[in-house]
Order: sequence, then C-alpha cells, then structure tokens
Amino acid sequence: MKNPPVITDIKGSFELRNGVKMPYLGLGTYQSDNDEEVVKAIKSALQLGYRHIDTAAAYKNEVGVGKGIRESGVDRSDIFLVTKVWNADQGYEETLKAFNASLERLDVDYLDLYLIHWPVEGKYKDTWRALEHLYAQKKIRAIGVSNFLKHHLEDVMSDCTVVPMVNQMEFHPHLVQQDLIDFCADNGIQYESWSPFMQGKVFELDICADLAKKYNKSVAQIILRYNLQKGIVAIPKSVHANRIASNADIFDFELSDADIAFLDGLETGERIGPDPDNFNF
Repeated sequence: MKNPPVITDIKGSFELRNGVKMPYLGLGTYQSDNDEEVVKAIKSALQLGYRHIDTAAAYKNEVGVGKGIRESGVDRSDIFLVTKVWNADQGYEETLKAFNASLERLDVDYLDLYLIHWPVEGKYKDTWRALEHLYAQKKIRAIGVSNFLKHHLEDVMSDCTVVPMVNQMEFHPHLVQQDLIDFCADNGIQYESWSPFMQGKVFELDICADLAKKYNKSVAQIILRYNLQKGIVAIPKSVHANRIASNADIFDFELSDADIAFLDGLETGERIGPDPDNFNF
C-alpha cells in the first residue's frame, strides 16, 4: 500500500485537499431517533473524544443532533459536522433552500462538510453547482458527494470549479471497490465508508471471527481498524454508550498487510444498500 496513513488516536484526522482536517473516526446517526436517543448518543460520543458527527436531512434527526452537540459542552468549532442534501431537494435553488433548512434544524451557522446524498440523474450537477456556491461563500468548510461511482465523479469533474473532496460509499469486505478507492485517491478525493459492518452481516464471517481472536479484539474493532489503515474514514452508527466506546478502542493494535489483503480478497460485489446506478430516486 502506498504511503500508509498515520493513525494515532481518536483525535486523529486525514487531511482533505483544501487543508481541512477530517477526523477519521466519527459517529454515524442513520436510524437514530430524533429524540433523546440521538441526543444521548451524540453526547456520549463527544465525551469519549469523538469529534466527527455524521447525519443527513433524510435521517430526520438533525434537530436532535444539534441539541446533542449543544448539550455536550464541546465547542462547536472543535466538531466536524456533516449533513447531506436529500434526493427530493436536489437542483440548484432547491439545494440552497435545503442547506438553509438543515442549518436551521441543526441550529448552527456553518457546516464542516456537506454531501450530495445520491447521484440523482439530471440534477446532481446543478446540485453540485449549489454546493460550490455555498463553499465560495464560506458557509461550508468542505464539499463532497455520497454514493457516486466513477462515472458520476467523472461527469461532475468534467466541468466543475471545485472537485469533490469526499466520497462517502458503502464499504465492507464484500464491497471493497478498490478501483473506485484508487480513482478517488488519484484525484484527491477522500474515501469514507458507510455500513462498514454490512448491517451486522460482517459478524457472521468466520474470517473476521478468526482475526478478532488473533488480535484479541472484537470483530467491529477489526473492521474499523481495517477502514482506517486503508485510509478510509469510518462513521460507525450506534446509540449505545458502551458500543460507541468500544468502536473507539482501535488505537492499540495494527493489522498486518497480509490480513488487510486477505480482507480485501473477500470482495464479492454484494451490496447491502441500494445500487447507485439503479436506485429508486
């Protein structure tokens, strides 16, 4: 692997192309209820040292995420906050409105990263122009996409002003997509994973159980360490304080190159989530 990333502790980060530092371990909030559930999860994570929180308009929990951040006592400026524009809100003017609505729900005056949630055909390029506009206005520190395959990225890059800084993709041992990871690396696009645990299916893989035994770590910790050593930002979702803590206990061991290669070799192309080329937008 070329230039392995430096991984230090929970406060560590990967640097985006514009110099902004993105913490490489964050808390995902997909399917976390917009009430005390997500508020408690956010507070637990921030108290444990997490500084990266990921949400989306589609998760319907931005209000709770904002409340959790405020009640945590951690300065907003120390938190890397991410949300996403949903498919129904795509288009230039629609995205500008959606962005302002997200800011209002989160009760913040800027975002650290704003992503296009899915590549809605015929709209995502206008949506990207809106993100470029917001970035130029310094309302967002970094802009990126989610679920964009190589041809989507090439389409955006063919006439954009700002190349996407992040691509958040489904990533796990059955869906590595190394060609896409390499394309992003070659173009200065930070890769980020969602569903690193395959919605729980990863815990059923014998090889992961074997690795957990070998390193005296949990399967979840093995998979998260695998993400980070591949230079991929991970945002595991949990609402349980003990699991949020356990997911962060990955800085006292290192997977061998052979074990990373072995996990890469489990690729089957199996998707847990929708196919970006055949999603019902």
